[in-house]
Amino acid sequence: MLHLLYILVFTTLAFVAVGNLIRNLMMLGMESQRSYGNRGQFSPEANSSQFTSSRRRRVPHPELLDEDGNVVDEPFLVMRSITVEDARERLDALYNSSPSTSDDNTYGDSRQ
Repeated sequence: MLHLLYILVFTTLAFVAVGNLIRNLMMLGMESQRSYGNRGQFSPEANSSQFTSSRRRRVPHPELLDEDGNVVDEPFLVMRSITVEDARERLDALYNSSPSTSDDNTYGDSRQ
């Protein structure tokens, strides 16, 4: 009898948990579509025309604007592919041009 009561209570709690999960997901979906005012507060009086007009007029991120405030249409980063040998040569040149602590000891204090 105790086993049956345990199964009944566990099943009830499982249904409550799944229902709560579904309810929270629905509330999250509704809150993600709300329109907020200038100060970040929800305004339930906001009509749909005001909401759609704010959707049409998008303000670009400040990093996408030039000095005059115009939107930049050119790519910001151009990556060039180099070979492993070229990368090693550049790193070796950078390492050799860097100042060392002493000319005699190039590998540190422990190596000879």
